[in-house]
Amino acid sequence: MKELDPLILLSVFQEMLGALLWPLVAIMVLGTLAFMLLLVRERKIVSRRFVRSQALGLIGGVFALMLMANVSSSGFTDAGGPADWLLIALVFGLGLVGAAIVFYTIAGWWAICRHPEARSVVLSH
Repeated sequence: MKELDPLILLSVFQEMLGALLWPLVAIMVLGTLAFMLLLVRERKIVSRRFVRSQALGLIGGVFALMLMANVSSSGFTDAGGPADWLLIALVFGLGLVGAAIVFYTIAGWWAICRHPEARSVVLSH
């Protein structure tokens, strides 16, 4: 494979993840859009929510590792070289960051929906 073809990558991910591919893509796209809208709306990052979402992001990292072990033909005991461990760390890190963004976004929109009086104050500025 001399060049990187997006359709080949899509086919590989479709083969590995099956029906789980498109819900994961939807969560990724919609979660990112909802996060960006939340940042625009609040004009800041709420530190307490941010720290809590990072802690909950550990769950996402573990879930990403479990998903990787489930869809691949090898397990963690088959990791031999530094490239394998780097890939495992990368999968964990991406799961952690993605889950932290999703948790932060859900908590932010949940707070806005629970406190409608705060919504009117924010909209008036």
